[in-house]
Amino acid sequence: MASSTAKLDLKKASILLLEPNVPNMAVITQVLLGFGAKTFHRCDTGEQAKVLVQGTAIDLMIIEGQTAEGEPDGFDFVHWLRRSELEPAAYTPVIITCAHTSLANVTRARDCGAHFIVAKPLAPTVLFERILWVARVNRPFVNAGAYVGPDRRFKNLGPPTGTDGRRATDLKGDVGLAQEPNMSQTEIDDLMQPAKVAL
Repeated sequence: MASSTAKLDLKKASILLLEPNVPNMAVITQVLLGFGAKTFHRCDTGEQAKVLVQGTAIDLMIIEGQTAEGEPDGFDFVHWLRRSELEPAAYTPVIITCAHTSLANVTRARDCGAHFIVAKPLAPTVLFERILWVARVNRPFVNAGAYVGPDRRFKNLGPPTGTDGRRATDLKGDVGLAQEPNMSQTEIDDLMQPAKVAL
């Protein structure tokens, strides 16, 4: 949770908003203006957003998950974006907003490559915390075929015991036996305690 003294400066940030509902667009714009944001690129549809990201540098995207009925939605846009190979757009932080945060929609947000999903009606504090989290925690991107996006693991505990890791940075699950005997507390204290040197 962000502290009351946390600061977020969005004055120079270029923000893409994909939101088909005009009143909702006005609300999210006002919230971001309150955070100091000044540059917005507003889109009603995923197709507009696709065109925009191909020619405009974007620092943050806030995408409505469920857009028009029967058309590709915000989840589909993020899925396309992560696989688009557009640099640097494909790596831009994405926060999905959604009024219906069912398990299915939360799973879709996670699996399409979004950084976070925020429930509507938007609570400014929650949105602030998620933007701050994205800014402070540089999650590496993963391209695992079925999934492209920020690493979904928040803790790097390595692969489960008895399985091989899927990434070069994975820790080995099996630690193995100690190679040297344990030191006694006296030996540790003697080693860690600075000794006087006679000059």
